[in-house]
Amino acid sequence: MPLTFLTADREADTFPASETPLPFEQRDHWRRPYRPGPWRVGGAALLLLLTAYLLISAVIIAMAGASSGALSCAAAAAVMVATALRLLRMGVWVSGRGLRHTGLLRTVTFRWERVAGVRTAQQPVRWLGLPRTVQGQALVLVRGRGGGEPRVLLTDRNADFLGRREAFDRAADVIESWADEARSLGRSG
Repeated sequence: MPLTFLTADREADTFPASETPLPFEQRDHWRRPYRPGPWRVGGAALLLLLTAYLLISAVIIAMAGASSGALSCAAAAAVMVATALRLLRMGVWVSGRGLRHTGLLRTVTFRWERVAGVRTAQQPVRWLGLPRTVQGQALVLVRGRGGGEPRVLLTDRNADFLGRREAFDRAADVIESWADEARSLGRSG
C-alpha cells in the first residue's frame, strides 16, 4: 500500500520556473509541494518504535491475565500511532481551491480568494517548533480584507527544512507560485 502522504508531488519539485505551477489535470487534489524532512520522519519513526514496545507490553500483560492493563497499553499505542501519522501529515498543502496549513492538532484551510499574498520574510523563527527563536526565513501567508496578523506557514528551521536550505527555497517558491497562479486565475475567471 503506497503511503501517499510521505511522498511530495514530484512534478511540483521539478517544474521549470517559466512554466505554470498548476500543470495538473486534477487541480482540486490536495498536494504537499515538498517532501517531509528527516527530523519529522525520524520523530515519527521514534514514536512508532515506542509503540511497538507498548504493544509487546500489552501482549505480555494480557498473557499475565490483567486485561485492564493490556487495554490501557493498547489504547496508548493507538494514540501514539495516530500521533505519528498526524506528525507525518503536518505541513502546507495546496490545490486549486486554496492553501491548507496542517498542524498537529488542527488544520486550517484558506481559500485563494481570501489570500492577499504568500511571501518569504527574514524574521525570528522557532527552532524545531520549540520556544527558542533564531534568525531565519519564514514563508508567511498574508490574509486579505482585515484578515489579521500574517500567519507563518513554514520556516527554514522547522522539522521539514532544518539543514536543507535549498529545499526550503524550492518549497517556498512553489507555494508562492501556486498562490500567484491561483489568484490570477481567480481574477480572470
